[in-house]
Amino acid sequence: MTNRLILTITAFFFAIAAFPQSDKKARAILDEVSAKTKTYKSIRIEFTYKMENTSQKINDSYKGVLLSKGDKYKLSFSGQEVVSDGKTVWTYVKDANEVQINDVSKDDDSFTPTNLLNTYNANYKAKLIEENAKQKVIELVPVQKKNFNKVRVTIENARKIVSSLLIYDKNGSIYTYQVNKFETDLPVTDNSFIFKNAEHPGVEVVDMR
Repeated sequence: MTNRLILTITAFFFAIAAFPQSDKKARAILDEVSAKTKTYKSIRIEFTYKMENTSQKINDSYKGVLLSKGDKYKLSFSGQEVVSDGKTVWTYVKDANEVQINDVSKDDDSFTPTNLLNTYNANYKAKLIEENAKQKVIELVPVQKKNFNKVRVTIENARKIVSSLLIYDKNGSIYTYQVNKFETDLPVTDNSFIFKNAEHPGVEVVDMR
């Protein structure tokens, strides 16, 4: 599971923007979630990630934490930390005690949550497939060819947040992201989104800028 795919998928937790060729009800739901999410100054999510592939006998599960403030973010997941202040990205691998430093890409395909949403949301059709008193499920199908067939987004009615995602890969794998805790408007400083070498004695720095 690459950092790129992790960030692409977890970006859906922040907001869901307008989708082309979507049914009206799905569009209204997604717009409502997006509008509410944009009012938050910061978001912190604790989540569980699962990967299942029956044919390959894979059933993995990990926990992660994602903190975001605008285009700044910090992702802790499966022995890695990915930190960005919106200009620089630090990718730290704990076992190797190594950090790679890159510039944030300025194009539409960069890693920032906002850019990911703007880029990927324009390429899905949305359809409401399930609705009950507690939640709604919307299926997203990519307009162009992707390495997955569809994404199912579950939205909690009470708080109007994305509570889970199921990604159906073309190779038969199913990736599940389940939100365990969703906090907003925490007193987060910009300094939280800068990797600090001093906190990792002996860290090997690989500057790729």
